Amino acid sequence: MMRAISNQTLSAILERYERLERALLVEHSVQDSVKLAKDYAYMTPLVECVQKWFNVQKEYDDLVKIQEEDDDIKNLIEEEKKKLRQKLEELSYDIRVFFLPKDEDDARGAILEIRAGTGGEEAALFAADLMRMYMRYGALQKWNVEPLHVHYSDHSGVKDAGLLIQGKDVYAQLKFEAGVHRVQRVPKTEASGRIHTSAATVAVLPEVEELDIVIDEKDLRIDVFRSSGPGGQSVNTTDSAVRITHLPSGIVVSQQDEKSQHKNKAKALKVLRSRLYDAKKQEEEKKRSQSRHSQVGRGDRSERIRTYNFPQGRLTDHRIKLTLHQLSEILEGEGLKEVITALMTHERAEQLAEQEVNFLEF
Repeated sequence: MMRAISNQTLSAILERYERLERALLVEHSVQDSVKLAKDYAYMTPLVECVQKWFNVQKEYDDLVKIQEEDDDIKNLIEEEKKKLRQKLEELSYDIRVFFLPKDEDDARGAILEIRAGTGGEEAALFAADLMRMYMRYGALQKWNVEPLHVHYSDHSGVKDAGLLIQGKDVYAQLKFEAGVHRVQRVPKTEASGRIHTSAATVAVLPEVEELDIVIDEKDLRIDVFRSSGPGGQSVNTTDSAVRITHLPSGIVVSQQDEKSQHKNKAKALKVLRSRLYDAKKQEEEKKRSQSRHSQVGRGDRSERIRTYNFPQGRLTDHRIKLTLHQLSEILEGEGLKEVITALMTHERAEQLAEQEVNFLEF
């Protein structure tokens, strides 16, 4: 059972909220007014939880008094007290979750990159399955999904692709998808019916704006070239494709899907900013933490995170030992929500177990 939150702590939260309410009625500079309004909005869901907690606690205390006065309805009251204790436990959980460290990028959109790995054409076909799964999932979440680039193989597979996905809490959900995805199935070209194992790699980068990462033009080498593609696809006949090399980091981004050189450059710069931001973030996390990382893990492209077993219709996420026998629904996007929710819940449970929240410092 979770450690009880003291009434003193909960009262301190309400008092701070009341101070914010009073402060909002006083004239401040624009900057201070914006900060106060932001703090007030941020605290409102927490305060609603705290107020519910006090209301439920009062109901519980009232039942205890009634029970002391009337022993005839003891069993009935015990059942009601049990329900109220459960409510208090749930509200305590919600309050604690509010104080967990938050990833400042969770509210951002994401750039999701998929690359075929080991397995030749079968890996490319699997990468195409993953791209379709994420596009379907994005549509079901009512997100805006825009292909930044897609390089196809000779048999309708995907060598590599980039998707810009924008909407509410996109990065918060998709960040767990980063890593190596492994597939086990019988390829269509396999006459003997032998199961092959192939893989594709997924990288998930937070979408960043120009103000987040300022790039000095002097640090860039920009090359233009003629777009190319496999047979049967339209190919630009002008030098509209763009390759940008960030000289300090060595990061290279190519973009050729647009017919306009200007549009290709803009898309390439968007991807470059996200890669630079992600590299900076990873470095900061590495410096900050020699401590244990979450077992959920994310962001490491070399980490095998999941297996898609077609013969058994099974998906296994190795990080949390989750196995679901609904592979077709997951690949259609509808079933992916259950996987992502399980990963988010697991990470939250780990954080709660690891961190002793000091509410009074709030």
